[in-house]
Amino acid sequence: MEVGAVQSIARGGGRRLIARVLQPFQEFAESEAFGGMVLLACALVALAWANSPWRDSYVALWKFPVSVGPASAPLTLSLHHWVDDGLMAVFFFLVGLEIKREFLVGELASPQQAALPIAGALGGVLLPALLYELVNLGGEGARGWGIPMATDIAFALAVVRLLGDRVPYGLSMFLAALAIVDDLVAVLVIAIFYTASVGVQPLMAAAAILAALAALNRAGVHTLGPYLVLGMGLWLAVLASGVHATIAGVMLAMTIPVKTPLDASGFSAQARELLDAFDRGETGDGRVLTSPAQQESLHALHTVSTLVNPPLLRLEHALHRPVAFAVLPAFALANAGVGLSSFGDASMSPIAAGIVLGLTVGKPVGITLASWVAVRAGLAALPAQVTWLGLHGAAWLAGIGFTMALFIATLSFGDSPSLETAKAGILVASFVAGVVGWMLLRRTTALPDRPSRVSTSGGAGLVKNM
Repeated sequence: MEVGAVQSIARGGGRRLIARVLQPFQEFAESEAFGGMVLLACALVALAWANSPWRDSYVALWKFPVSVGPASAPLTLSLHHWVDDGLMAVFFFLVGLEIKREFLVGELASPQQAALPIAGALGGVLLPALLYELVNLGGEGARGWGIPMATDIAFALAVVRLLGDRVPYGLSMFLAALAIVDDLVAVLVIAIFYTASVGVQPLMAAAAILAALAALNRAGVHTLGPYLVLGMGLWLAVLASGVHATIAGVMLAMTIPVKTPLDASGFSAQARELLDAFDRGETGDGRVLTSPAQQESLHALHTVSTLVNPPLLRLEHALHRPVAFAVLPAFALANAGVGLSSFGDASMSPIAAGIVLGLTVGKPVGITLASWVAVRAGLAALPAQVTWLGLHGAAWLAGIGFTMALFIATLSFGDSPSLETAKAGILVASFVAGVVGWMLLRRTTALPDRPSRVSTSGGAGLVKNM
């Protein structure tokens, strides 16, 4: 055997060995578990930075003004506001896409599937808010009743994924669907109760842009460019109106089409023809580079693949990694920097007490109790292989408030000292809820013949309505 051939085989074997070594990490990195760990790492960095000798630099960084737009009329916001109002609008856009998909083809698409997570979610938002208000009724923290209603789906599913096959597939789907309903309630609460004042003219402009987006959808426009350009205008109008700008993300998501110009059978037929053409274009050297016919077939196959894939799913898949590894970590860096003294103050604060009580008592009890009532009333049924202990463990994980809770806390208290106290309560409660949920779910016995997990970010099929 020639030396060159031996070297080629060695290089190929080396690449395969490297691929085998890296594959587990790549699979882990693509999971919710890794996204949750990145989020946790950024929160710890923010905590360490805010309690270091460089604390002033942490505060100064997020107050730094950043201008975007033409020099004659730039939009100037602090870096912190760009994160909370700008980047988080992308997060809420993804949340809106997931809400729409779940109600069309996901776990919330039918009354039978939706009954249990909807019942659990309602119990998990009402009881925490009630407990918080009982502690803070008439006090300076009364405005923060929405804080313990929220669930951080990234952290909750990260714990589930780390537990592996101890958690039944049906329980993962229950938790994901519950979090989607939870997010929907949080969006409504933010839009209705955390809007101080409304500018009529910007709001009318937002309504006009939203109508134009709906018209694009009705006209069968599947190119995403026009939606994203109008979406920027929608964000600016909502920002100027006084309604929190992140709501623009959810509004835009509701207009993204799910219709496709090519159905599954048409795609299958065209794809087979193109693959046959690809095979016929073989030049004998196995290289696409030397075959114009194969290149043309590949371009055409890419086009028909785009035509059969709903714009909603394309956007959802495109956004998951940027949101998990950029948007949410940036939010954690900007908002989780709490001074250690705030934890001491929190021990005496009804605000922190209400948050801890809401997330560690209201969430698990509210979700479990409302689910039990729905099952006993015959409105819902436990998913296959899911026990009440497992459901209660998932209900504890729903008490990890973090991202959404910090966001609502910022809306509730602005830059007042109460914000730091609220953040401390959120971090303590989320840690306790995560640990207890993890311990309970570890007791869930792994069962054989369990369906393989599928990503909650993928669509279950194509639908014909908007």
